[in-house]
Amino acid sequence: MSLYAVQKVIYEVNRNPQAMAAFRADSAQFLTAYSLNDEERNALRGPDIGLLYVLGVNGQLLMHFAASCGHEWNAYLEAMRAGVATHGPVRAGIYAIKENHSQNKGKQS
Repeated sequence: MSLYAVQKVIYEVNRNPQAMAAFRADSAQFLTAYSLNDEERNALRGPDIGLLYVLGVNGQLLMHFAASCGHEWNAYLEAMRAGVATHGPVRAGIYAIKENHSQNKGKQS
């Protein structure tokens, strides 16, 4: 997985009106410039906001991308919840669940 590439796409689309227009016109062609796997490419093309969240996309980037793709706030939040329910815990990035610390409290090695 290339979280950096996914976030780079979203950053470019969020910041550049020409990039957004190109993405909307032909997302498959637009995405060829980035090193993405099929899961990432499909999540971006959907857009599958929940899967993008699970892949680890930063919330600030994802929030603006979702809005530009027509998701209102509550739909954005629900898409993230549904993404975790469908695809499991966040896999990478700052939201990733690395270890359940609450279960380890008080245990001695």
